[in-house]
Amino acid sequence: MPKRTPQKILHQPQQLTFPDNSLALSLYGEQGGNLKLIEELLKVSIHVRGNQIKITGDPIDVRLADSTCSQLYELLKEGYILHPNDVEFAVRILSSDPGTHLRDIFLDRLYINSGKRHIVPKSLAQKLYVDAIRTHDIAFGIGPAGTGKTYLAMAMAVSALIKEEVARIILVRPAVEAGERLGFLPGDLEEKINPYLRPLYDALYDMMSFERVSRLLERGVIEIAPLAFMRGRTLNDAFIILDEAQNTTSEQMKMFLTRLGYDSKVVITGDVTQIDLAENEISGLLEARRILQGIDGIAFVTFTKQDVVRHRLVRQIIQAYEEKGRKSYPKEDNIQKVSCQS
Repeated sequence: MPKRTPQKILHQPQQLTFPDNSLALSLYGEQGGNLKLIEELLKVSIHVRGNQIKITGDPIDVRLADSTCSQLYELLKEGYILHPNDVEFAVRILSSDPGTHLRDIFLDRLYINSGKRHIVPKSLAQKLYVDAIRTHDIAFGIGPAGTGKTYLAMAMAVSALIKEEVARIILVRPAVEAGERLGFLPGDLEEKINPYLRPLYDALYDMMSFERVSRLLERGVIEIAPLAFMRGRTLNDAFIILDEAQNTTSEQMKMFLTRLGYDSKVVITGDVTQIDLAENEISGLLEARRILQGIDGIAFVTFTKQDVVRHRLVRQIIQAYEEKGRKSYPKEDNIQKVSCQS
């Protein structure tokens, strides 16, 4: 009996109708840019006819495109202003977990900055991170650059200050790169340490006007300081962020964690692939992750390159360095993506 030639299966296209024409245009984007991005990311074809779209392609990809378009339209109905980056984030979120409700993430408004832009989570890990900060006294955010660890912590801190949940914000970074050479740098102490604290200033100025930040700094409501200045202090009624914590020593991390006072919240961020300590020094962040697991009130949220919310090239750069690292360096100990103890 002769072999039958396999027949190509024709997939049934998915058709969507959007009742509000103006919202449909917002969904489509300028010159259809949002739909083109969905086509590119999910390898589907989207044909537009007025307020209707027809999606064709692999059934799984079609379902994802359908869910992406439907949920983004619902966000628009609730007043959300859609940016092209949001489309990419939505596709990535639904691709990793098709059962996710985008409104639970994109409508979780942490803060409205001086430019009237909402600051919201942009990935599942970011949402878990934000929730961990809300529900725990100490939260660790560990992962590569560009995942929003410091920026989201700053947004939560500013929001808490405005709502009068805390009386002050304290932002801390180690100045480890200078080491013992700090005294040889030109200028007074403030001029010497400012380069190491600049990223914290940048995040603040993105959320509040220069004048307002200056006033709060002058009054001591916002304090930005190197880690060494924390010794001997007890920090009550404060939102404290320790940034670049991978560059703390074991002793420094213990010292910092024991500064926690009443009615305070601590967020610690770091990237364990960018440790600048001497070879014989143990990173306080790595040690804390090993020994503090299981303590009530402490949460650990781990980000990956999939959570990078910067330019798409940043994820590719991180991946390239990770692949190089696998060939040159021993692997890190296996960890769960999220570990939260209530």
